[in-house]
Amino acid sequence: QVQLVESGGGVVQAGGSPRLSCVASGSIRSISAMGWYRQAPGKQRELVATITSGGSTNYADSVKGRFTISRDNAVNTVYLQMNSLKPEDTAVYYCHAYSNLYGMNYWGKGTLVTVSS
Repeated sequence: QVQLVESGGGVVQAGGSPRLSCVASGSIRSISAMGWYRQAPGKQRELVATITSGGSTNYADSVKGRFTISRDNAVNTVYLQMNSLKPEDTAVYYCHAYSNLYGMNYWGKGTLVTVSS
């Protein structure tokens, strides 16, 4: 099992640059990729960014050039640096981890980011 705990959400002004953190615990060594997803009110959950154990990254077109995902394996943490925030970035942001050893997806409880204009 893997447990994920997000932090760093809140109310931010448009143009702000908050950073989200996700700490993983449990069967850390089984994780092959981690990422961030978001769900805006009335919309489906969507991918924001992912990072593999090897460091390869992938971003949604809507956040390319503004968001950066990174991981610090020493503290079992994945970060999402968000820059130039827009009101349409308002959503609950969820941390995700995939274990190819167990074939399981794991989710955090989410952290709300509200961008005020």
